[in-house]
Amino acid sequence: MKIATAAYPLDPLPDWAAYKAKLTDWVSNAAGQGAQILVFPEYGALELSMLAGPDIAGDLEGCLRATSDLMGDVDDLHSDLAARFNVHILSASAPVFDEGISPRPVNRTTLFAPGGGRGVQDKQIMTRFERTPWDVVGGGGLQVFDTALGKIAVLICYDSEFPLLARAVSDAELLLVPSCTDTLAGYSRVRIGAMARALEGQCVSAMASLVGDAPWSPAVDVNVGMGGIFGPPDHGFPPTGVIAEGVMNRPGWTIGEVDLARVGDVRADGGVLNRAHWADQAGRDEAPAVVSLR
Repeated sequence: MKIATAAYPLDPLPDWAAYKAKLTDWVSNAAGQGAQILVFPEYGALELSMLAGPDIAGDLEGCLRATSDLMGDVDDLHSDLAARFNVHILSASAPVFDEGISPRPVNRTTLFAPGGGRGVQDKQIMTRFERTPWDVVGGGGLQVFDTALGKIAVLICYDSEFPLLARAVSDAELLLVPSCTDTLAGYSRVRIGAMARALEGQCVSAMASLVGDAPWSPAVDVNVGMGGIFGPPDHGFPPTGVIAEGVMNRPGWTIGEVDLARVGDVRADGGVLNRAHWADQAGRDEAPAVVSLR
């Protein structure tokens, strides 16, 4: 199958029609290239805050609430596009006020199937900026989505840097990593995390990024990254682990073709068996002996 990962720029949208046209164009473009699953980045939905006006979009708390208020309509649009173009879509994540979880917003993305199914995944571990000053909080637990394409899990940006989160969803064959980073160092951390998770879980990971400047937003004003698709450096995968990658900070889709049957092959009989040998680490997290060589 073909996976499309976005390097997605934020636009100061004038109205809902402009957002609908933009999203439709992006989905149509990827589907026209044969992509069957489309991955949008973390916090890409924050461009919707401009629909409430520049004063709201330029206020940290205001942009969170304005974006959250639109997510019902946003979800319906994604569901319609998934059905229309016969694709799976991981939506750009958004701050969502879910009173069933917390009075503060969670960072949430939704996976849409062409048959109408949908499932949400919340970010688990907040970055320093999300903790203060945003006060965005960790949401509901991790999910593995059983789809017509295979088993899929999502680790949002910083979550991909924590191996125990990936281990919890290691039944997944495809790991989606939507990201939002404002420096090359930040992008590199998430990319390294995505590649490491593909290595140790012997799976495919697909990373999407926000790109470009959005000076009207104090939350996502500078964005650095590109799309990338990674696998374990093992039988049936590139020796570098890089299946496809975009061009730094250039908007557009990065598309790579993968056969998820190869995930099962390397898990059963790869050159190494990282996923199966995970349990061999038991007890290795105990404090090591300190040996003096002074």
